[in-house]
Amino acid sequence: MNASTVPNSHSLSNDTQNAVQAIDKLSTDEKLALLYFIYEKMGDSVTPAAPTAAEPELAPLLLGDFYQLSPDQQLNVMRAIVNGDDTDYSRAYGALTANNQLVVWYAWAVGMGDTIVDIPEGYQVTEATNNVLGQIENLDFEQQISVLRDVANKMGYSDVKPIQTQAEVGKTSSF
Repeated sequence: MNASTVPNSHSLSNDTQNAVQAIDKLSTDEKLALLYFIYEKMGDSVTPAAPTAAEPELAPLLLGDFYQLSPDQQLNVMRAIVNGDDTDYSRAYGALTANNQLVVWYAWAVGMGDTIVDIPEGYQVTEATNNVLGQIENLDFEQQISVLRDVANKMGYSDVKPIQTQAEVGKTSSF
């Protein structure tokens, strides 16, 4: 089951929901560029929600082995995660909490151009990507984190199914 099919939204306001919907419409590479530009342009103002709560040991494949891949392999892994493809890396990502998923993207953004594949030289940002970046920049910090958490949580692959609610099954729990 692709994580994007799970209705688990961290975004509550109309502004944040609109930003998430705009991001959902972007292509895979536009989403990757957006994540890059969010961290590049906004710097430390957009950081993981709880950076000390996440340790690299929680995601050794993503925050260890990934750094040993060639730039083309890294890009393919990132694309697979964005697309929710069923791969080892995408499963490892899908198994993380939303905050830890943000840490992965943050760590990768910090390493871009050094230990992580960089955005291609001469890359032309699309108008759609610029528009979404502008939307995100106009949000306050908490809204930005909500959007990023929501978007990050839709990526990756997980075959874990959400637990049905009482309304869905029509039964009350019994002890």
